[in-house]
Amino acid sequence: MPDTPMTWPIALLHACLRVFGLLPLRFVHVVGAVVGHCAWALHGRSRNIAERNLALVLTQNSAQSRHALAKKTLIETGRSLTEVLAVWGGGAPRALRHVVDVRGRELFEAAAANGHGLIIAAPHLGCWELLNYWLAAQRPLAILYRAPRQRALEPLLRRVRGVPGVEQIRADGSGVRALFRRLTGGGMVGILPDQQPRRGEGVYAPLFGVPASTMVLLPRLAERTGATVLFAFAERLERGAGYRLHFLPAPDGIADTDPHVACSALNRGVEQCVALAFTQYQWTYKRWPRSAVAPAVAQPAPTSAAAVRSAPDEG
Repeated sequence: MPDTPMTWPIALLHACLRVFGLLPLRFVHVVGAVVGHCAWALHGRSRNIAERNLALVLTQNSAQSRHALAKKTLIETGRSLTEVLAVWGGGAPRALRHVVDVRGRELFEAAAANGHGLIIAAPHLGCWELLNYWLAAQRPLAILYRAPRQRALEPLLRRVRGVPGVEQIRADGSGVRALFRRLTGGGMVGILPDQQPRRGEGVYAPLFGVPASTMVLLPRLAERTGATVLFAFAERLERGAGYRLHFLPAPDGIADTDPHVACSALNRGVEQCVALAFTQYQWTYKRWPRSAVAPAVAQPAPTSAAAVRSAPDEG
């Protein structure tokens, strides 16, 4: 679709992003940590959601441990916000200089070369906008997106994401058909697998042991096109040292014809990614309904152990 011109306030915002994108990554993360500390101190909606989510999924942890982890997730959320602004403002070439390691590259290269199509499932973890830039630098990429609630922002988002090699597709009927065509032609698409689906477009499947409404689109694309599914995310390294990309194979059953089996596999893939960088997950996202309750059987200890190992210093 053709880009709509930006209004002057949005164009001014874009200019500010360009300036912010020139700042050193370590400074950007320091600013983000300050934002996260403020969000924690204000005790607002983000903190409340994070604390509730962690109480649901970390039943084996003490209240004190969950409290500390919730604070660290708010700090990482602040870093996520400022780094996205810097990535958008600085552009793809500058952002990609911060990629210092790629784990599972052989999985990506094999899947990209097999000619059957490739679906990248990128959870809300680490810096997913940087991941888009890296993928588009390897081969053409189609990404599915929802129009923002503030419609004036859509031209800005299309501009900052519209790097060479990226086709931006709206999440509507015609967009889904475009994804099918891309995959059947052996192309690559990127989807956020933990996006809350619209009513009637998902099924409930366990996520960290708690039933969550889960999209059926990604499993259906995999089942009907035979495309390979890989999970991927860009892990934020400490003290502005850059990013480590991770590619992981999808769990068995993700292309099953039974939606519950497929969506359960999809959520297991998300869990495997989160275990590698627990506090960098978007725990401030309202992923479970208010009626959700903690599982009767506690989640295994490795999840919390990974959380402690991956939690960076608060500064």
